[in-house]
Amino acid sequence: MDSKTIEQMIRDGLPGAEVTVQGDDGVHFEAVVLSDDFAGKSTLQRHRMVYATLGEKMGREIHALGLRTEVPEAD
Repeated sequence: MDSKTIEQMIRDGLPGAEVTVQGDDGVHFEAVVLSDDFAGKSTLQRHRMVYATLGEKMGREIHALGLRTEVPEAD
């Protein structure tokens, strides 16, 4: 698993999201996800939304994923 694949999976599952994923060892990753879909949602709800985009990869190919989930600032 690589960071670009994870970025694309999250983008596919959360259309319009801005996604940045980093991780050098292939199993531990850090992601920043900005999405309007997070508005009004708790941190736990936001994280579950991101995990849902990754499905069975979480806990298998992706051993750990640190998340920062935010609503983009209005222009």
